[in-house]
Amino acid sequence: MQGFAGFSLFAVFLLMALGLAIIFGQMKVINMAHGEFLTVGAYVTVFMSHLVMNHAPNLLPYYFPVAIFAAFLVAAILGYIVEIGLVRYLYTRPLDTLLATWGLSMILQQACRSLFGAREDTATLPEWMMGSWQPSEDLDIPKNSMFLLALAIGMVVLVYFLLHRSRWGLNVRATMQNREMAGAVGINTKRVDRMTFSLGCGLAGVAGAAFTSIGSVSPSAGSLYIVDTFIVVVFGGAASLLGTVLSAFSIAQAQSILEFFLTGVLAKIFVLLGVIVLLMIRPQGLIASKVRR
Repeated sequence: MQGFAGFSLFAVFLLMALGLAIIFGQMKVINMAHGEFLTVGAYVTVFMSHLVMNHAPNLLPYYFPVAIFAAFLVAAILGYIVEIGLVRYLYTRPLDTLLATWGLSMILQQACRSLFGAREDTATLPEWMMGSWQPSEDLDIPKNSMFLLALAIGMVVLVYFLLHRSRWGLNVRATMQNREMAGAVGINTKRVDRMTFSLGCGLAGVAGAAFTSIGSVSPSAGSLYIVDTFIVVVFGGAASLLGTVLSAFSIAQAQSILEFFLTGVLAKIFVLLGVIVLLMIRPQGLIASKVRR
């Protein structure tokens, strides 16, 4: 049962880490505001939930998939604007991206606090996401966990085909490996940068929509996950999609099972110690990306 409970955490970790693996793993941008894009996606979902409840309650069973798409769209558009106004000036200065995006995270948190208030809010879930499925008397699997798992797997497949089976993905990988040569062969590297950063932020928005099904939303909700997300990406291998999936699953399950026997704080400490030890043995992460040199 505790292992199944870890699937919800795994889904949120994976959705967050997918976006960060693109931004950090592919673009080498340390985006400390990534958690705030989760918060934006979560608030979009909460807003649509209140809108449906107040004006069209008969649409409640159908609004959640639309809210996920809206969360992706709003977070992606915001990410596009951030790339144009801030990030594009800092691609050759990774430490500056850390400081600049940390400041951006403070601004976005305060903006959410001013717009929605400091109190926590929740989204009303459709009835088909409530309750649990009981395949046997001793096993009780929450339906929202099953939905989140299916959503995370779907996003992994989508990102895989975008990055490794499309012309756009080829342009992304070419730009990140050799920007000057990519530009010389006709790739619009500025557009690639904007679309890549926008996609990563949009995936964080999807993670925010998923987060509303397991917890309440506050202006600082995303900042609680940013450290865990960086750990997932670095532990899995910064540019490896498969490594990100394995890392998110390992960390989420280890943390969930340890919380059953220990406190939440001790569980995080032991997971972090395990990650540190494994990174000392294998600094490139679980799966190192293969790059032709």
